[in-house]
Amino acid sequence: MSEIEPLAPGRRDAITDVRGVRVGHWTSRRKATGCTVILCEDCTAAAADVRGGAPATHETEALAGQNAIRRCHAVVLTGGSAFGLATTAGVARWQAERGVGVETQGGPVPIVVGAGIYDLHTGPNAHPGAEEGERAAARATGGAVAQGSVGAGTGATVAKLLGVEQGLKGGMGTASLVGPRGLVVGALAVTNSVGAIVEPATGELVAGPRGETPGEMRTPEQAVVERQPEEEPARENTTIVCVATNADIEHIGVQRLAVHGHDGLARSIVPAHTLGDGDTVFALTTGEVATEPHDLTTLGLMTMLTVERAVVRSVRLAEGLKGVPSAGEWREGSGKRG
Repeated sequence: MSEIEPLAPGRRDAITDVRGVRVGHWTSRRKATGCTVILCEDCTAAAADVRGGAPATHETEALAGQNAIRRCHAVVLTGGSAFGLATTAGVARWQAERGVGVETQGGPVPIVVGAGIYDLHTGPNAHPGAEEGERAAARATGGAVAQGSVGAGTGATVAKLLGVEQGLKGGMGTASLVGPRGLVVGALAVTNSVGAIVEPATGELVAGPRGETPGEMRTPEQAVVERQPEEEPARENTTIVCVATNADIEHIGVQRLAVHGHDGLARSIVPAHTLGDGDTVFALTTGEVATEPHDLTTLGLMTMLTVERAVVRSVRLAEGLKGVPSAGEWREGSGKRG
């Protein structure tokens, strides 16, 4: 019996391992916000699945199965909550100037979808706009992707079951897997959750609400027992994800990958999909690699595993900012209690 090749990370272990996908960031550490643009001009189908109770999204209905387009030219993940969705206009303008978009009598109209995280409490109530979105698009490349406290993850925070004052830094992470016959799935996650962050493979608590002494973290179970009524999470959170693949699958298959992306969130964020989160997953394909009927199950598993790795990485690589320590800093005792 021949040896079966296991699933393995791609060369960059990033969403850009899907050929034709490019990523660019705009980051302001001073304002503790930013945006991340995923360019995908070769996209053949795209979908979105919104599970959180407090989303801030743009153009998701263009990807719905009953509508005519069901693909996009860019995905924008941004800070600044609903204000930050102005970044999508800058990206659309930048692409249209380069002839990218759906052809119309008035010229190309790019389909730019997006979602925002709430990071207004981290910085000076700042948010990126159209100009910042344009800058991020202009910086997009198909190479290595900067991770941690960059782009849309700059002002992200996690583990806020006991209030934002006891949370830790979230961030942006990416990962990829290569499967049979060259199938690739990549994911990029911006983690800004109410819930704690858990390593699914081991059960390790990566980031929980801060305890009374440096290094101490509460488990989700401890936090929900301890919290007071006034600590009920406000609708000021959200984890947003973009999944990309090169698989030649129809729109209905891409929609299933968006669903499987939420499986990855539920395995790495505890709890996920709360009323205080706006958890949203975008999925897209470039349709480059032929598939077989059973491949959709494989792609679903690859999506789940890739998303959870991107989420965990986004928090492990984050750096403390604006008085909010990273999980690593807090564990080492170098982070100050807020």
